[in-house]
Amino acid sequence: MTAGAAARPWGEGVPAPGRRAAPRAGTPVPALLKERHHAPDHRPPSLRDRARRSRLRRRHRPAPARAATLPLTAPAVVAHLDLAQGRQPENLTLLPDGTTAVTFAFSRQLATIDRRGTVRILATLPAPAAGASTPALSSPFLGGIVHTEDGTLYFAYATGTADLTGIWRLTPGGTPRRIAALPADALPNGLARDERTGLLYAADSVLGTVWRIPADGGTAVPWATGTALRPNGFLGANGIKIHDGAAWVSNLDAGTLLRIPIRPDGTAGPARVAATGLTGIDDFAFTGRGNQVLAALNSSNQLALVAEDGTRTIVLDQADGLQNPTSVAVRGNRVWVADAAYLTQQDPNLLTARLVRNDRG
Repeated sequence: MTAGAAARPWGEGVPAPGRRAAPRAGTPVPALLKERHHAPDHRPPSLRDRARRSRLRRRHRPAPARAATLPLTAPAVVAHLDLAQGRQPENLTLLPDGTTAVTFAFSRQLATIDRRGTVRILATLPAPAAGASTPALSSPFLGGIVHTEDGTLYFAYATGTADLTGIWRLTPGGTPRRIAALPADALPNGLARDERTGLLYAADSVLGTVWRIPADGGTAVPWATGTALRPNGFLGANGIKIHDGAAWVSNLDAGTLLRIPIRPDGTAGPARVAATGLTGIDDFAFTGRGNQVLAALNSSNQLALVAEDGTRTIVLDQADGLQNPTSVAVRGNRVWVADAAYLTQQDPNLLTARLVRNDRG
């Protein structure tokens, strides 16, 4: 989410031509004729013949191996969402059946979007009492979402009230239920699940805290705090993922990506800045290549590929259909991006692209 988004009411992109993938190394080389021994009166090849043979050799020479890259190609919008109905996706998770579950930030709704772009509302969260004001945003806010293999959804909800703010759960066919309370002045935003332990981790954008929540619900405890997580004018800790023995957290105001080790006893180690200069970073996803991530840069309508050394490359932008991207997910060679259009106020959508993996070299 970007500064100024909450003050506006909370939709269309066009499939863009894909970027060309790098040529493969090791192209088969047709056998070339070799010079034979000829009779003494045989005339040697002319300069023109020699030049022609040289061109043939160059044409069929294997292409040199290139450094591994991860460009995105063939971006296309899966679903154009209705801005007037408040369908602005804040976060997404990819379900086992191929559908995408999303949170609509200010309409308090959970939904699924299938591969044909059909939207199905799963539930609407209860509204807070009149006069309630959500920290930093004013309106009730539905944030991060994760799932388990049985289709159970967990999500973060903030209302500015003690009776509703916290982490919620929706089982298949059930109704939403809060499983862990958070303070009324908290703004739980990103949400992650540790697949090894089942523990949930929520990034609090206002209190600058990562909360840890038991798998079955219960008391939320502050797991990590500190200056690196705090806001500086609007929102601090935002997106969160568990990866490679650590909690990775983005800070929107600081434009940073942090790595916080999970120690053997479960406590938080010291936070380390893994990348800087990511202005407007919201959520992010790991690509499957080490610690490389795709980061949603909300305010600039961009998706950045961030290398392990912190360098970044813009791989998608507004010309590809991005409208204030908020969340990213990767499965195999596909990438999904949620676009909330908080600032552009045009075409909130769900976009997908192909992830080209070139591992040769």
